[in-house]
Amino acid sequence: MTLKRNYFIISKWQSIYKCFSSRLFKNSFLIKLLDKLLGCMMVKYTELEEYRKQIHDINLKILSLLSERGYVEKKLHSIRENEGVINFDPIQEQMMLDLIVEKNEGPYSNQSIEQIFKEILKATLSLFEEDSQTLYVSRAKKSEDTVVSVNGELIGAGHPSFIFGPCSVESYEQTRKVAQAVKEKGLTFLRGGAFKPRTSPYDFQGLGLDGLKILKEVGTEFNLQIVSEIVSPDQLEFAIDYIDVIQIGARNMQNFELLKAAGRSRKPVLLKRGFAATIEEFLNAAEYIYSSGNHQIILCERGIRTFEKSTRNTLDITAVPILKRETHLPVIVDVTHSTGRKDLLLPAARAALAIGADGIMAEVHPNPKFAMSDAQQQMDLVEFDHFFKEIMDFSSGIIKKV
Repeated sequence: MTLKRNYFIISKWQSIYKCFSSRLFKNSFLIKLLDKLLGCMMVKYTELEEYRKQIHDINLKILSLLSERGYVEKKLHSIRENEGVINFDPIQEQMMLDLIVEKNEGPYSNQSIEQIFKEILKATLSLFEEDSQTLYVSRAKKSEDTVVSVNGELIGAGHPSFIFGPCSVESYEQTRKVAQAVKEKGLTFLRGGAFKPRTSPYDFQGLGLDGLKILKEVGTEFNLQIVSEIVSPDQLEFAIDYIDVIQIGARNMQNFELLKAAGRSRKPVLLKRGFAATIEEFLNAAEYIYSSGNHQIILCERGIRTFEKSTRNTLDITAVPILKRETHLPVIVDVTHSTGRKDLLLPAARAALAIGADGIMAEVHPNPKFAMSDAQQQMDLVEFDHFFKEIMDFSSGIIKKV
């Protein structure tokens, strides 16, 4: 508006000048005065426009430098994340501000300069807010499915995986019988609990290290990949040599130190959903493992606690397609703990595969009546044979349709 107004005023003066100069007053004092005044105005106007142009050019340079700074910050942000370094270091930022203030030669005060650069730092942090709120386990970060490799055995590769075994490792003979039955079916995974977190402190807590040794021996004999639960970071240090997949159970889904320790181990992790956990909390638990460096994560839906008492837990079957949509990680379903009833294992497994699960986990015991934990929900070897035949026929039909 100022430019237009100045141009308008000068144009008016020019019109007045022409009007007077064309008349009798051409040599009069008034014309000379008008001539001088118009000349001064033209000089000032030209000078003003030159300064405005300089400011305009400087603004564009500042914008260009800010953009360049933003892109450099993004590269630095990426390097820091890959190396696991914190993205905001207040000490480093304060040192940067102190140096800028020290180099300030005016005309702006040091306080003004510091305030300007604080706003720049704040704007830089806002560049990463959206990225920081997006989980690395989400589809937004990785569109293709993650396939977990356990010593060459794949989970999430497009065909159902099966993980069977006893609830607890009770003896070598018991574990070996189940392992043999698993191997005879051409399967490659054996589950078994050496450490058993139980509701009651008086219930069987597992054989501990001796149980791991049994699993290792049996797994080596039958060439099976061992899946076993670890309940603390301390256990992980010595258990890592005996197992192939770290299982983190429902009760430890938010044991954050254990999650981070499992993330540092670089060994595949089977993470079970807590029985009172939302899907968002489940995914954030997986993020702890992923952000610690371990991307080999298998999610396991094992039922949630509701008011219903006809089953041990309530199988949240819709969690499977939601997880498959929200995350790139493979998803399996534990039909034993989600139902707690042997008569529901097969229909629950069928439902899980039909809705898109990458695999099934279930418990098997040579003689469930005498099992030291969860006797009522474990299949015996005959029931296991029937279950596996039925589920293989069903899964074959699903694969053909796909």
